[in-house]
Amino acid sequence: MSNFCKALLVGLLTGILGLSLVPIASQLEEDIGLDFLFTLRGDREVPSDVIIVTMDKVSARNLNLSSNPGKWPRFLHARLVKALAKQGAAAIAFDVLFDEARSPVYDSLFADAIKNARNVVLCEGVEKETISLTDKEGAHTGHLHTVKLVPPIPLLAQSAAALAPFVLPKVPVKVSQCWRFKQGAGDKPTLPMVVFQIFALKAYDEFVCTLKKVAPYHADKLPIDTDEIIKTKRVERLALIIRNIFNKEPLIAEKMLDELEDAVSLSLDPKKYQVLRALIRIYQGPRSRYLNFYGPPGTITTIPYYQLLQDQERPALNRKQLDLNGKAVFIGLSERLRPEHKDGFYTVFSQPTGLDMSGVEIAATAFANMLEDMSVEPLGLLAHLATIFFWGLGLGILCFFLPTLIAGASVAGLSAVYLVVAQYQFNNTASWHPLVIPLLFQAPLAFLVTLIWKYFNTHKERDNIRKAFGYYLPDKVVDQVAGNISHVRTSSQMVYGTCLYTDAEQYSTLSETMNPEELSSFMNRYYEAIFQPVMQHSGIVSDIVGDSMLSIWATGDPDAALRNQACLTALDIATAVRRFNQASAVFQLPTRIGLHSGRMVMGNIGAIDHYEYRAVGDVVNSASRIEGLNKYLGTWILVSKEVLHELDGFLTRRLGEFLLAGKTRPMVVYELICRLEESKEKQEALCAIFNEALSAYMDKSWDKAIEKFYECTRIYGEDGPAAFYAKLCKKYKEKPPEETWNGLISLNKK
Repeated sequence: MSNFCKALLVGLLTGILGLSLVPIASQLEEDIGLDFLFTLRGDREVPSDVIIVTMDKVSARNLNLSSNPGKWPRFLHARLVKALAKQGAAAIAFDVLFDEARSPVYDSLFADAIKNARNVVLCEGVEKETISLTDKEGAHTGHLHTVKLVPPIPLLAQSAAALAPFVLPKVPVKVSQCWRFKQGAGDKPTLPMVVFQIFALKAYDEFVCTLKKVAPYHADKLPIDTDEIIKTKRVERLALIIRNIFNKEPLIAEKMLDELEDAVSLSLDPKKYQVLRALIRIYQGPRSRYLNFYGPPGTITTIPYYQLLQDQERPALNRKQLDLNGKAVFIGLSERLRPEHKDGFYTVFSQPTGLDMSGVEIAATAFANMLEDMSVEPLGLLAHLATIFFWGLGLGILCFFLPTLIAGASVAGLSAVYLVVAQYQFNNTASWHPLVIPLLFQAPLAFLVTLIWKYFNTHKERDNIRKAFGYYLPDKVVDQVAGNISHVRTSSQMVYGTCLYTDAEQYSTLSETMNPEELSSFMNRYYEAIFQPVMQHSGIVSDIVGDSMLSIWATGDPDAALRNQACLTALDIATAVRRFNQASAVFQLPTRIGLHSGRMVMGNIGAIDHYEYRAVGDVVNSASRIEGLNKYLGTWILVSKEVLHELDGFLTRRLGEFLLAGKTRPMVVYELICRLEESKEKQEALCAIFNEALSAYMDKSWDKAIEKFYECTRIYGEDGPAAFYAKLCKKYKEKPPEETWNGLISLNKK
């Protein structure tokens, strides 16, 4: 066999192996390749025609509202809609579900504002239902999965210009695509699609005119003008009609685009031309498209909810210059508003600090992509396969004819050129070329296959070939993977452990104040401070989420020594945090701590191609709930009774029995104050008086208990538990509890 045939064989092998990986590497291309392209590109300019109004924590505070946006009075929404309409917003979209009636007066005000604006789109909820199917004899034959749309209340639904669903997966599923027409819900247009259809009504007459030129028999199916569309609330129907036309005759879209090229004869201004072209391209494409993100959360122009309302109350000369004329405005929740209910979505631009992208920002991103006609476009199937095959063929032939070192350098150089070209196409046309198979599989594969072939042909020694492989895969790593890969999914064990959970106050405010780079550096120093005590006391840092840490001490059977180590760690973390905050003159992160002990499972948790080694069990959740109890009691370190079992080296005080949020069993909770040898007389006196007060509370001696709790504050100054119980005693004094009351305190919130 000639060298050329051998080289061709190696090239064909590399190309064919690359093709064989296409079905199984598609998710890798999205998770790694697409992410890498976004990372290299960074931020890009956002169209000025899209604005986000966020219902965030700052707005709730400034307007003296509940932290739950669902409870905000709807007359505020009415004011907001009026303000936006007055300033000439082209389309207004609420990414909020109004499926429950509230105050009739406020609902009516909101409905009137929506009706008068004539361009408001409200979100529909989506509920999945499973129906059991049976045959004539009643035997089960399977299940039918259906999707049910949940509209806003009738009063609001009838006033809106259109209703539309907007469905996205929750974490840990990464959001990369967005539906334009929701399959399974009657192919109904989604929120970004409907908003764009309303936004594009400014070019509706030109759209109909262009359609008449290429397919007059279809133009008669469309409404006459925009007034008819809005008055008869046919926006969604219009979208479906146009989509059906383009689906039946795909060439119509191409003909319309060709007709638009003669922009001079149409006398279209550039902006209207852009909107019209984008509208045609939207209906020409598939139901869902890959999102072309503009950058991390906050990249799209965002205005706090309260700012727009307050601006309307100021004199015209004092108002901030917010140009909303002709823009699409998206209104929705901020994920920082309710950290216990995560409203964000995991995307390529999710931050290391735990900040994800809110649903309203994803909707605005999808709209902006439509406006620019710049959604991420994967290569077509044939182009994708051809790229992989011919890339592998060329690499294989090149590596065979070149000496080993030169071949390696050539592969690296060609891979760099390929990456540069792919990145250029992605930056300028949003074209997505495959990276994972060509660069991570085929490039090393072509080199390694050629290397092995040459080894057998030239009879090189075994050590040399092993050294060559060593450039790519360390022996220890390979041995570990080979030895454990079959047990990755099943390796787990039941242990008895203590979980320590921390949470930092003021983190949300801090993350709003600092830019991402400063925040990342600041949090790294913070974690360095609290990790040190964990490692000193033989603990394991199991999890980091945003500003929270979970540490674990685990063994086969209950061990008082490990629980002692966990308590010492909690005290040392408190000391480390105080030092850290003293060193930071501007930013502070006071930290609350909760500890609980019990049985749990340690092992690999996950599915498909992603696993994490972590603890699973009620102990973890209980530690988090105990930590959250600090907020109610004004304390910093709380531990359960189980943690203190058989421990006597600490000064603690019993705070009572609590039924924590989401729990069915009450827990006895103690405050961990300090090491016993470090305790002061004042602290011991406080504990003694507090115990007397707590006993009086249990005996329903409210006056005596209140007096004792107030005595605690006189001795110690501000004392959170004493203040908490004093308030509770006053409540029970006015309205005594039931006879069966046993002192248990139930908390409904974390």
